[in-house]
Amino acid sequence: MTNACFYHAGCPVCVSAEQTLLNLLAPHVKVEVVHLGDQKQRVVEAEQAGVKSVPALVVDGQVLHLNFGASIDDLK
Repeated sequence: MTNACFYHAGCPVCVSAEQTLLNLLAPHVKVEVVHLGDQKQRVVEAEQAGVKSVPALVVDGQVLHLNFGASIDDLK
């Protein structure tokens, strides 16, 4: 099974993307959802993974920026 991490900030765009992705990827991809607004300590982790803005999906070291909801700098 593939593992992925979906980073978001809780805005309506992010929540919509989360629901769409989870429905599309399940059950083949296990997705960890990280709300960076609630888990600020994980912003550095997201940056190190290559996330520049949220919502973003990281799979096997590849970052897919889905939309420009918020810059990662805005979440610090």
